[in-house]
Amino acid sequence: MILEFLLLGLSEDPDLQPVLFGLFLFMYLVTVLGNLLIILAIISDSHLHTPMYFFLSNLSFTDIYFISTTVPKMLVNIQRQSKSISYTGCLTQVCFGAGFAGLENFLLAAMAYDRYVAICHPLRYTVIMNPRLCVLLILLSLTISIMYALLQSLMLLRLSFCTNLEIPHFFCELVQVIKLACSDTLINNILVYVMTSLLGGLPLWGIIFSYVKIVSSVLKMMPSSGGKHKAFSTCGSHLCVVSLFYGTGFGVYISSAVTDSPRKTAVASVMYSVVPQMLNPFIYSLRNRDMKEALRKLIGRVAFPPRCVICFGLDF
Repeated sequence: MILEFLLLGLSEDPDLQPVLFGLFLFMYLVTVLGNLLIILAIISDSHLHTPMYFFLSNLSFTDIYFISTTVPKMLVNIQRQSKSISYTGCLTQVCFGAGFAGLENFLLAAMAYDRYVAICHPLRYTVIMNPRLCVLLILLSLTISIMYALLQSLMLLRLSFCTNLEIPHFFCELVQVIKLACSDTLINNILVYVMTSLLGGLPLWGIIFSYVKIVSSVLKMMPSSGGKHKAFSTCGSHLCVVSLFYGTGFGVYISSAVTDSPRKTAVASVMYSVVPQMLNPFIYSLRNRDMKEALRKLIGRVAFPPRCVICFGLDF
């Protein structure tokens, strides 16, 4: 009966542990606070109650849960100078990590479809992207992601683990856990590659198709450079997030294929499991005028509540 695994982390150098703790604590706090500000700004501003920002708020929720699955346990282990994680905790990380990664894929695809409808079919946008369809897309994405996560977790339960329980990673990543099994893992490996190709490939092809149609429509229907710039600017933030998420994911895959060092692969995995979630709020807030205005109003209300506004005669 396996009671626990050992997470080797990014480095075993004791001098680097305080640095890693401070760095990941900073990234975690920035991610949580930044995404919470995005969510609160969307909720508080009625002008942002549109399908695009509805999907963005769900993406921010997903980013918070995704990073909360992995980083807090790493911080606790560094603080306690421990490497252990329970068998149940490891399976929980695998389940939630796989689920939130899949959900992020589908949300990015839904946001690409929303931009496609807004630019290619602007007169029918409110009819096509109605609240019922938006909620249905979220529920469908969530259902598929949960089924995928549960399937991978159930397939892990059939594996037997022997004496080597060291995971060269800072969290229980699915492939790394499968490598530790001393029983037959052929079915697990096939399932990982097939489901990853489907859940990652289909949304990516949907995003590519949407942007091909967007570029084609803009070049044909908008002769002026100003109209083209305005149309493309509405997609700029989403395109940056997509490039960051899939670019870092492919980078980890290539690094794992090129290098034989699990520790280097673990360092590279930070680029898709932590960095995109931290940068997404900055990308959307800095490149979006409506979001910057909503954040300014939200921060103004928090810093100067109505009672203080009356006291100081300030007008927002």
